[in-house]
Amino acid sequence: MTVAQELIRKAQRREILFGVVGLGYVGLPLVIELARAGFRVLGFDINAGVVAGLSAGRSHVKDVSEAELTEAIASGRFEATTDMARLAEPDAISICVPTPLSKFKDPDVSYIVAATEAVRAGLRRGQAIILESTTYPGTTREIMLPTLEATGLRVGEDFFLAFSPERVDPGNPTYGTKNTPKVVGGITAACRDVACALYQPAIDRLVPVSTTEAAELVKLLENTFRSVNIGLVNEMAIVCDKLGVDVWEVIEAAATKPFGFMKFLPGPGLGGHCIPIDPHYLAWKMRGLNYKTRFIDLAGELNTEMPVFWVRKLQDALNDTGRAVKGSRVLVLGVAYKRDIDDLRESPALDIIRLIEQQGATVDYHDPYVREFTEDGHTRRSVPLTAEGVAGYDAVMVVTDHGGVDYAMVARQARCVVDTRHALPRNA
Repeated sequence: MTVAQELIRKAQRREILFGVVGLGYVGLPLVIELARAGFRVLGFDINAGVVAGLSAGRSHVKDVSEAELTEAIASGRFEATTDMARLAEPDAISICVPTPLSKFKDPDVSYIVAATEAVRAGLRRGQAIILESTTYPGTTREIMLPTLEATGLRVGEDFFLAFSPERVDPGNPTYGTKNTPKVVGGITAACRDVACALYQPAIDRLVPVSTTEAAELVKLLENTFRSVNIGLVNEMAIVCDKLGVDVWEVIEAAATKPFGFMKFLPGPGLGGHCIPIDPHYLAWKMRGLNYKTRFIDLAGELNTEMPVFWVRKLQDALNDTGRAVKGSRVLVLGVAYKRDIDDLRESPALDIIRLIEQQGATVDYHDPYVREFTEDGHTRRSVPLTAEGVAGYDAVMVVTDHGGVDYAMVARQARCVVDTRHALPRNA
């Protein structure tokens, strides 16, 4: 029996010990699904506070309830640790570490490199390594493979290396880790087959592709598609503004066409862990191949400029009431990057607040999901949303359209409203 066949049979019998490196919004939901499928899971994180909290049954990820976490721990199927030396123990290791951009918009793969080095230190025959972190095409083969093969073990025979992009949509009530189809590509066919067998008990549908590069590119295409289309409707918002036409009316009418149109909505800019970042991985890779990704670059420019567009709209709205931005009190509704979550990563609300303050206004915010946050050493706290409080501001700006907010009250009480999300009732 080959090493690959042995691993596949162990997966079918749920005898695999899984390791998950990075216990954040991607890694922790994966842990829960693997444990539910009957696997034992050893979770790794460099943050001792995260590990201590998880060990005590406290979830720091909104999509994982404390009841789910407690069940995984009580069953004996989940343990968290900061000890990277234990990476020799798991039969399969999923790497779910961050891949941010540098200040020059280049990919920062330092977390992948560090995780790969930690795996290499204990790599043994019969292990499968699966990278889930979003990155540029070629990362798995060009960065991970040489490091792991430097141990003398052979890929596809002694150990197995694959890429399977995370597709987590935080706060999505319909699609989670289990029922979102999972793309898998291996360095070799055996690597792909082993990775599919490992994930199969925990994931409803697997989508095998021919190479790790194809799998890496799938995730970038998905989010570049969204970035480009959001850039298009953001530009349409500017066009409609100049023409005196309601962009929301135009989009809703266009969306009645049953074919050939896909509805995207404009907003204050892009936020989150994927859409503002992932296209830059591809653009960076193509620059090295002497190709300019024109659609990607232009969409990025448009989306990045939207906070400036909406702050100008605020300035115009205040002018209409006889006030300047300087000296005004402004309330921002919503600072998370999208509705009904607490995630601030790349949120355009942060840019909008900075831009308004740079013009001399005082800014408060209300967000039912973000009670406080610290940026540049300054801690901000959410203020209560009351009729009296709203009436006391010179302007209110809706940046994130959280559910459960009384927008009708806001429309009635506010002296001036700028709605970037089409959240206010139209008859208010």
